[in-house]
Amino acid sequence: MKTANELSALNGLLARDNIRKNLAVPVLVEKVLSRNEGSLTSTGAVRVETGKYTGRSPKDKFIVKDDISESKVEWGSVNQPISENVFLNLYHKVLDYLSERDEVFVLDGYAGADETYRLPIQIINEFAWHNLFAKQLFIRPSQEELKNHHPEFTVISAPNFKADPEADGTNSEAFIIVSFKHHVVLIGGTEYAGEIKKSIFSVMNYLLPQNDVLSMHCSANVGLEGDVALFFGLSGTGKTTLSADPNRRLIGDDEHAWSSRGVFNIEGGCYAKCVNLSREKEPQIYDAIRFGSVLENVIIDNQSRQPDYDDTSLTENTRAAYPIENIDNIVQPSIAGHPRTIIFLTADAFGVLPPISRLTKEQAMYHFLSGYTSKLAGTERGITSPTATFSTCFGAPFLPLPASTYAEMLGEKIDQHNVNVFLVNTGWTGGPYGEGSRIKLAYTRAMVHAALEGELNSTETVKDPIFGLEIPTHCPGVPGQVLVPKKTWKNPDEYDKKAKELALKFHDNFKKFSNISSDIANAGPLYRP
Repeated sequence: MKTANELSALNGLLARDNIRKNLAVPVLVEKVLSRNEGSLTSTGAVRVETGKYTGRSPKDKFIVKDDISESKVEWGSVNQPISENVFLNLYHKVLDYLSERDEVFVLDGYAGADETYRLPIQIINEFAWHNLFAKQLFIRPSQEELKNHHPEFTVISAPNFKADPEADGTNSEAFIIVSFKHHVVLIGGTEYAGEIKKSIFSVMNYLLPQNDVLSMHCSANVGLEGDVALFFGLSGTGKTTLSADPNRRLIGDDEHAWSSRGVFNIEGGCYAKCVNLSREKEPQIYDAIRFGSVLENVIIDNQSRQPDYDDTSLTENTRAAYPIENIDNIVQPSIAGHPRTIIFLTADAFGVLPPISRLTKEQAMYHFLSGYTSKLAGTERGITSPTATFSTCFGAPFLPLPASTYAEMLGEKIDQHNVNVFLVNTGWTGGPYGEGSRIKLAYTRAMVHAALEGELNSTETVKDPIFGLEIPTHCPGVPGQVLVPKKTWKNPDEYDKKAKELALKFHDNFKKFSNISSDIANAGPLYRP
């Protein structure tokens, strides 16, 4: 809990005349325009730029190491520790800074659609557009709920407040600091709004498992017969695109939790990548971008104000934030039953993993712990081309607790609910990045559809000799040669070389896990040096 001193300082800020609290979307849009924070596009969305920070800044993210967090958090390069004194010093500096602004914007909301597990949150912003972003991304209380809203976690964001690393104990001018003791997330020096969204996700990843609820970096939807599907994957692997299916109702596009009652969305909106977006390829997302939405770093025509989603001159990590209600086919509230199918998404820059493969329970646990993908350009600072990476549980940047906490909970639920699990490669085929081509979205959609409809549960498979994955020999709507990656390469020897290279990366990465059963440890690639 916040000490009396911290509460007094925060309450002092919130009592000032410059506070603008729970403004309606049209009012926030007016504020964005009148304050020259952004411009209006032909779609009605607000277009903004985030400066030099066009993605998350993981090296500037910290967790306060104190008597509350010390024994629970898995400390390391992802969960970097910082002292309570450093946090409190910056906390008071930021509050003093905000108290001198002309306007400060405050939003009360929730994280978690299931009222049993939801977290009342408060977002305090220097920028009106950040407050609009938060209003669209988190769950919006009714007027009745606002009367009894008591925030249990507060995000304070002051992008124009720059830290002095030498004096303030940070790594740069930017900082994202989470204090579980004081129930505060402190953000400064970066205008990238994704830090606000992901910091609350990290908080939920800390709190929910301690209440026997599995938090997950995944999208989710439900079929006409109530069959729920989860799509795990890092940014850029297709979670948002593939879960926005006209034949299935969307539960959410990025963050979910799985309790004893079923699945629920942690958010109230979507944060979709816009690169090469078109109505033809992704009609639901394209049409969801309308009045009140926020477009980040999308280039627009100065005359027509039309967005050019193909222009990535600022960044490839162009984004749209909009409320989930902008999607026509959704579940309201964002709660559903237990999953029948789980899809692990990976964008393989080596171009060697099958477009789809059926996993045993042990393989599912192996690939969940591995979390292999390629970080795509723009999702983090410094990433300019796809880079092979292993992100535990497909969400390592946001997991404060040990990986085994999440993995063991998922394994138990797969067993308990007899879930079918598939590994889907949305990355390259016919060669690695730079030589091959991205797997056609139409093929991926067809494979995912077949998996969700149960059409691949009994289909004949062939075992990949290097990765040990079971590859379906037939899938409706997909040419047979596409299913087996080696057949798409001009030089089979080059394929073998690259595939073995990736297999070794899997083995090297898995060495970091201890206390893993031999059944799971042996469920990785068959090829070993």
